[in-house]
Amino acid sequence: MVFSSLTFLCIFLPAVFGLYLLVPGIRAKNVLLVVFSFLFYAYGEPVYVLLMLASTLCNYLFGLWIEWRGGRFRKAALLTAVLFNLGLLGVFKYTDMVIGSVNALLQTEFALTGIELPIGISFYTFQALSYVIDVYRGEVKAQKNYLHIALYISLFPQLIAGPIVKYHDVEAQITDRHPSRGTVAAGLRRFIAGLSKKVLIANTMAVAADALYVLPADQLNTLSAWTAAGAYMLQIYFDFSGYSDMAIGLGHMFGFTFPENFNYPYSARSMQDFWRRWHISLTTWFREYLYIPLGGNRRGRLRTSINRLVVFFCTGLWHGPAWTFVIWGLYNGGFLLLEGAVPRLQKLPRLTGHAYTLLAVLTGFIFFRAETLSQGASMIAQLFTAGNWSVRAVGYVFEQLSPTFITALVAGIILSAPVLRIVGAWAGRRPQRARALTAASYPLSILLLLVCMMTLSSGTYNPFIYFRF
Repeated sequence: MVFSSLTFLCIFLPAVFGLYLLVPGIRAKNVLLVVFSFLFYAYGEPVYVLLMLASTLCNYLFGLWIEWRGGRFRKAALLTAVLFNLGLLGVFKYTDMVIGSVNALLQTEFALTGIELPIGISFYTFQALSYVIDVYRGEVKAQKNYLHIALYISLFPQLIAGPIVKYHDVEAQITDRHPSRGTVAAGLRRFIAGLSKKVLIANTMAVAADALYVLPADQLNTLSAWTAAGAYMLQIYFDFSGYSDMAIGLGHMFGFTFPENFNYPYSARSMQDFWRRWHISLTTWFREYLYIPLGGNRRGRLRTSINRLVVFFCTGLWHGPAWTFVIWGLYNGGFLLLEGAVPRLQKLPRLTGHAYTLLAVLTGFIFFRAETLSQGASMIAQLFTAGNWSVRAVGYVFEQLSPTFITALVAGIILSAPVLRIVGAWAGRRPQRARALTAASYPLSILLLLVCMMTLSSGTYNPFIYFRF
């Protein structure tokens, strides 16, 4: 695992940021960030840090190769880079999935490799790929300084779980950034807000979701299925958006601007709207580097449908080496095809559109969370049946409804809506309101940080969901 949360908060981050402020010159600051980023990764992955070093070095060389001799071997270089990066991802992430699928299909007994998944490999591989593809397209120049590529791929705030950053978005910031007191303060508040999402809401929802998802099928009922699905729906949003907020906040503290990764996805009124708001950096990556190269929507309705299904198959597979993730991806792709065929689904009345979208998303996330396809199907079946109201089955649900869970549930529902954005817009209409809101945010942030630290010190380690992707 990576640093424990308290070690990161109390030792690693203060040490890195303090040294960052003391070290003069942008080159020295970059060297500092690269060294500590690799140390950060090596703490939990002492062997796989060599894999990341190989990735940074090879992709640095691929970029130079593409521009070598005026780009004479550009296609060969690009093909080699793509095969190398996808090959790393395939070997370390999907080998056992392929072996297991072959065993199940052909009734063979090939031994699984047991290869452990390197943390964050899906994220840093996609960042590396975007760099070499953009060099090939002429959108950026091949970087001659290896340190810059190493910093881009390994930068610790977003190394493990994104957002996925394209090189051209941060190229200028690598050599020229000047964080002010205001941006540092805003970044720290954003970091604490993300930490609070994870520790106070996501982790609380995780306790209930985990307890109910392990129940045998014959002990589930409608109430437990809805509670488990709803808890996980909030858990994954606040877990992942919390990490994104932390990464974006830390980026501001060090002078980087990372792209937003979420835009209140649970306020969407259609599935297409949802995917414009959920994991935006991944959606954008697949659109730019897969969907459009496949032809996008320019080659007729049938080809467009196939392209979308390919993208969502890959989206599901990217999330994990299991068929549950593939089904989740195709499920979402199927809804986008349905909305394309029936445009009225995107123009439903506000409340109806929200209800339809939330139900579709909630049902899909059941497969995302399930350990097997049969478990996912069983849980979905329980959503829409009314059997097994035994005292024991109902008791499992009420065991989870603690005051802490109820508080986190209410907070999660409220904060899933753009309440904070509305408050910010209201305050922004008058300077005195904005100043008062900013002043109040500091003591509130300190209070939230203290509560998070006390919670972490008394609880168990609960890693971010996307660490395993």
